[in-house]
Amino acid sequence: MTWGSWGKKLSKNEMIDLMQYCIDAGLTTFDHADIYGSYSTETDFGNAFAESGIKRSAIQLISKCGIQMTKGRDNRLNHYQYDKDYIIWSAEQSLKKLHTEYLDMLLLHRPSPLMEPHEIAEAVNALLESGKIKTFGVSNFTPSQIAMLEKAIPVSGNQVEFSLTHDDPMYDGTFDDCIANKRMAMAWSPLGSLFRDKTEQTKRIKKAIKPLMEKYDADESQLLLAWILKHPANIFPVVGTTNKERITLAAKTIDLDMELQDWFALLVASQGHDVP
Repeated sequence: MTWGSWGKKLSKNEMIDLMQYCIDAGLTTFDHADIYGSYSTETDFGNAFAESGIKRSAIQLISKCGIQMTKGRDNRLNHYQYDKDYIIWSAEQSLKKLHTEYLDMLLLHRPSPLMEPHEIAEAVNALLESGKIKTFGVSNFTPSQIAMLEKAIPVSGNQVEFSLTHDDPMYDGTFDDCIANKRMAMAWSPLGSLFRDKTEQTKRIKKAIKPLMEKYDADESQLLLAWILKHPANIFPVVGTTNKERITLAAKTIDLDMELQDWFALLVASQGHDVP
């Protein structure tokens, strides 16, 4: 999301360089959505990928569909669309823009009140059978919405907002559902608001995290990611940075095993009270 016009506006050569840097660091999955850059970032990334010399088998591509925006398309208002023809068309557009024959995973971007699970299943099954997508998942869905969909089609993953400053998925059943149903859990905005907002919550976290930086020889962002990685849902953080140094630090976090009481110390700092 941050590579194109909504973020750093990277050139083709800068995208190629960053792709290769991520791969060399061990980060091989690239998370897209059709709407990023007002429907332009998939094209920018795809054009760079086509000239990169990177083998398709060396990376994984995720994309999302379902949000209809007024920017970049001729819509009267923002809305969601999940009829069969639109889902198939959206996936095929992503394939064309990304210069690939398949997506490793296609996600429905946000739930719509008008979702009809059997129509969605028809579209997804057609994409799966044709090999245009390898797996199917959702983003920002509740467990009950996933349960409704699974009356018609299996759901392999759920990408939701989760961080130390936004821990709802641990308590609203989202990650319980992922564990119980062996569903891939992904966390967008994994650093939360720590570097964005100055609140009582972020002040408490910064105070609690300071001694841990020395203990683990890690910076704040690494400790925030390590906190997420401790969760038994085996959550994959979606790292948004385009900064090479931060990418390297993020990749190294996989080796950081946070101790139990340190994990709870950060939770207590975030919530502002001891655990019940």
